[in-house]
Amino acid sequence: MIEEKDTYQTIKAIADSTFTEKKSKFISFAIPVLTQDEVKEQLILYQKKYYDARHVCYAYRLGYVGEDFRANDNGEPSGTAGKPILGQMKSFDVTNILIVVIRYFGGIKLGTGGLISAYREAAKDVLNEAEIITKTIDESFTIVFEYPFLSEIMRIVKDDGPEILEQKYDNDCEITLRIRKLKVQVLKEKLLKVETAHMKE
Repeated sequence: MIEEKDTYQTIKAIADSTFTEKKSKFISFAIPVLTQDEVKEQLILYQKKYYDARHVCYAYRLGYVGEDFRANDNGEPSGTAGKPILGQMKSFDVTNILIVVIRYFGGIKLGTGGLISAYREAAKDVLNEAEIITKTIDESFTIVFEYPFLSEIMRIVKDDGPEILEQKYDNDCEITLRIRKLKVQVLKEKLLKVETAHMKE
């Protein structure tokens, strides 16, 4: 049986590193991202900033288990840039991240093996520079109950410590809560034991 996880690793902030291989300069950036739109925005920024570079290669991983990913060689021979960058993300077990590696050609060809090695090293270096953090996978839900049961509900909320995202108090009260995935079921069961309490669809 696979143990269920409710955490994942990502990076705290943008990191960068630079190294030179046979006169080719590799500048790498690791950028925290959450959506494909953010990836696109960041790529436009770096492509504009380094417009004079020979290649702006990248890879990204999104989702709690890195299920959404892409690698791009940007003109380098197929599989020599994006794939080794992506490979380092998997090695470091990080997701919700974009790595951009900019190459300024130094006049000496590196060959297929040399390129793979250089892009792998560029990604590894920048991940070593980055601060890797662990985040929890959270879920949110809304509970509805009658006003007289508010104090009982709030006592459970106080004990279990979920984040309160939204609350409405009327004849019927609604509270939207967020808590770590592995604690969701237990909290829901406690709350549903309160008379009149039910989950909002």
